Amino acid sequence: QVQLVESGGGLVQAGSSLRLSCAASASGRSFSSYDMGWFRQAAGKEREFVAVISPSGHYTNYADSAKGRFTISRDNAKDTIDLQIVSLKSEDTAVYYCAASYGSGWPPLQYQYWGQGTQVTVSS
Repeated sequence: QVQLVESGGGLVQAGSSLRLSCAASASGRSFSSYDMGWFRQAAGKEREFVAVISPSGHYTNYADSAKGRFTISRDNAKDTIDLQIVSLKSEDTAVYYCAASYGSGWPPLQYQYWGQGTQVTVSS
């Protein structure tokens, strides 16, 4: 069981940077056992994959739309993951979710646990 709580969203100007965080509370299996991912869902659109990081942090995978401006990282000592976004664009406006996956291959095919999301709104 993993409980996930995102933070760091808000209203930001286009061109600025933002760092989202996700705090995990894991029971039964340690946080460092999970692949951790970020997804986003814009109003009226389906949720889409943004990035994922392996349990050790050695491997990452990004959606094409996220390459170059998004950086995923994790701190297994603090049970957290971050998503750094630079040069924000209006099309980055969405609810951002973190998710945990175990035993679903690489990159993961499914995620078992999800946070409630944090809203990011980019004004132009």
